[in-house]
Amino acid sequence: MEGKKTTLGALAALLRQAKRRIGRRDLLEAALVGFAFLLYFLVRGSVIDRPHDAFQNALDVIDAQRWLGIFWEPDMQEWIIDDRFLTQAANYVYFWLHFPLIVAFGFVLYIFDRRKYTFLRDAFLASGAISLIIYGLYPVAPPRLLPELAERFNFVLDADLQAFVDTMNVHLGYGYQAQSMRPFVNPYAAMPSLHFGWDFLLGIGIIWAFRRYPFIWPLGIALPVMQILAIAVTANHYFLDAVAGMGVALLGLAIAVALHRWAYAPLGRLAKRVPWLVPSEEEEEARPSPV
Repeated sequence: MEGKKTTLGALAALLRQAKRRIGRRDLLEAALVGFAFLLYFLVRGSVIDRPHDAFQNALDVIDAQRWLGIFWEPDMQEWIIDDRFLTQAANYVYFWLHFPLIVAFGFVLYIFDRRKYTFLRDAFLASGAISLIIYGLYPVAPPRLLPELAERFNFVLDADLQAFVDTMNVHLGYGYQAQSMRPFVNPYAAMPSLHFGWDFLLGIGIIWAFRRYPFIWPLGIALPVMQILAIAVTANHYFLDAVAGMGVALLGLAIAVALHRWAYAPLGRLAKRVPWLVPSEEEEEARPSPV
């Protein structure tokens, strides 16, 4: 009985400490991220049953790139497909130097520089929202799915399109076609490429956050460059997807600028009328200093 009381007392102390450290701003951030994921799954559910549209749209993207003379993806994958080191390097860039790095960088900014965190968060969420609209209106199958969809619809692909390989699934073991990943992945979200667009934003954010440390800037420049190569050789996106990804990223930045210049001041005045949205003095004093 005594041991049970001791355990309950320890849990109560832990909850009190968590309450002091987790403020209302933190809960609002968690709610915002949760809402973004809900939107993603709603859009995913609306396009997953449109494989024929996604296949036809992919062929249109390829035709456009051929007309522009930039349909280089089959040749690029052919150059590295027999080199295990290069293939795995592209896989790791595509998977690990994207969402995991964005989360880590966002966490650091959230702790040490809320102003920059808020601005970049708005840019990421705005570009993501625009992309979700495009995914719903214009689903596009990635190159890696073309052979499978062509067989499904009895369509004869050109030899270079038939040869696309899902390098992540083959060599990394946890590709997006893996059964465990399918519930969490929109299979027809090739256009625009947020892998490139968000790495472009991440590169800008890294250079901005570490502007006093020029030796870190090459990382911000290298990330989008490496990612545009990775999305092509892993057969996950087309080059026009990357162009669209940069477009939505720039729109996201423009929306973030507009929010911070014209929207947040009146919203802040409105929030002061809602006591729950404004941190109390006790919360501010209890929040640990980031330094």
